Amino acid sequence: MSIYRASSAACAAVLACALVSTAPAADISIAVAGPMTGSTAAIGAQLREGAAAAVDALNASGLLPDTKIILNVADDACDPKQAVAVANRLAADRVRLVVGHFCSSSSIPASDVYAEAQLIQISPGSTNPQLTERGLKTVFRVCGRDDQQGAVAAEYILRYYRNNKIAVLDDKSTAGKGIADVVESRLQQAGQSVVRQSYVAGEKDYMALVSRMKRDGIQIAYIGGYYTEIGLIVRQAAEAGAGLTIMANDPLMTREFWAITSKAGDGTLFTFMPDATKNPQAADAVARLKASNRSADGYTLYAYAAVQAWADAVKRAGSFNALRVAAALRSQPIETVIGTVRFDSKGDNAAPGFVVYRWHDSNVEAVEQN
Repeated sequence: MSIYRASSAACAAVLACALVSTAPAADISIAVAGPMTGSTAAIGAQLREGAAAAVDALNASGLLPDTKIILNVADDACDPKQAVAVANRLAADRVRLVVGHFCSSSSIPASDVYAEAQLIQISPGSTNPQLTERGLKTVFRVCGRDDQQGAVAAEYILRYYRNNKIAVLDDKSTAGKGIADVVESRLQQAGQSVVRQSYVAGEKDYMALVSRMKRDGIQIAYIGGYYTEIGLIVRQAAEAGAGLTIMANDPLMTREFWAITSKAGDGTLFTFMPDATKNPQAADAVARLKASNRSADGYTLYAYAAVQAWADAVKRAGSFNALRVAAALRSQPIETVIGTVRFDSKGDNAAPGFVVYRWHDSNVEAVEQN
């Protein structure tokens, strides 16, 4: 586990400024955990940059007097076993907050460790409903859920592609299969027939899958998975002249997708939460990220908001005790860079919703918002 020590930065507008006490600051450790290596490392970098920027702002703000927040960076490589090992180390180190994990297959088993250790976990990107469906009092997420996301995707497909031949694919992961199941169910409930297929994550050649869809006359394929494999499928479908539209889930919100597909990615649809960079509350954080050559894209501001929400709750609770902080997190709305966060009794954020986006000429554009 590497340790990132956040540097001091000018006070961010999103975190209230206060006079700094002359008392020596106590070091309090928190962590950001996610895929810092592996095929989804680009998203891990977003989590790391967002959490680091938030810690810089928090330490400069004086919101938590006589306290210096130290950020630990933990790599789970999107692997459930490694995630549990990370969770056990962080629990043993008595960190006060884990911003993470990203992959639902990592967050869910890790959450059991954090709950037993009474450690606050706030995920910026784990969308599988099961993360918050098990009654764990210290587990939260600032992102949305796949039962919301899948409904938005299915409704879009039904609105614009009802008369097309549709396939639903997944990579067999907790997140990928979970979201694909929701989309398939919603389509079938509307009377739409669906061709369902799975693929193996980590491979480089998906031409057999592409050829099968081309042979079957598939016109639109919904894919639940991660950006590397989906990018390869998109590129290989274009090379094969498959002539199909591809729609996917939130991990496509990274420029690494376009790096894989190039122009073949034009027209690829996906769902993600509202663009937090457009929030007035995020202006200062976005400017500071850009000034340090860091991007505010994707999950960056969601990780930032996780730190903000925790710090606000600690301040109101007057304690770092996890159960008191958890109660404070649920007690009232919290203003963050992603807007107002309202945690319900399960630990879900009631606010985000999902937007349909499209890749076009190396940029992402919003297509439709529910």
